[in-house]
Amino acid sequence: MVKVLIDNGHGENTPGKCSPDKRLREYAYAREIARRVEKCLRCKGYEAQRIVEEETDVPLSERCKRVNDICKQVGTKNVLLVSIHNNAAGGDGKWHEARGFSAHVGLNASSKSKMLAQYLWNEAIQQGLKGNRSVPAAPYIAQNLAICRDTACPAVLTENLFQDNKEDVELLLSEEGKEKVTATHVNAIVNFIKDYYG
Repeated sequence: MVKVLIDNGHGENTPGKCSPDKRLREYAYAREIARRVEKCLRCKGYEAQRIVEEETDVPLSERCKRVNDICKQVGTKNVLLVSIHNNAAGGDGKWHEARGFSAHVGLNASSKSKMLAQYLWNEAIQQGLKGNRSVPAAPYIAQNLAICRDTACPAVLTENLFQDNKEDVELLLSEEGKEKVTATHVNAIVNFIKDYYG
């Protein structure tokens, strides 16, 4: 059985990381979505676990260690990781025009990481979350991200719309938006496991 690990990113004490009007705080939003994804996967019979139960920020090194410890326990080939975030076009406390979902992998990403990112991207399009942000020809963006780089299993970081775009924030905070973001993760993970783990 594949174990799906869910990382909810930053903590309540991480500076910034909120919409200009302070209605959306990334740490709280990511935790809510992570809980929903975990619950939905478990209801479908999958093994899912959040690696951060704390509300405060857990350093990346510790988050990576938690993932790798689980990989050692159950076998790296039996583990997937998705790290849930909100994007921002600027760190200036102002509203911006960039919108939409993106999936990110490490520069050292495995083929399974890239494929999981593609499943997430495809499902985001199905849910209408593409937005206007330009992305490379590939359906994922490769970056030097510790949570993807320093973990042993396939890993993808998702940026779920922009916390500094008014329309994205309205959608993110609505029940419809939360359901779309949750479904993007759950459907992509389930389909990926079915296709690649049998």
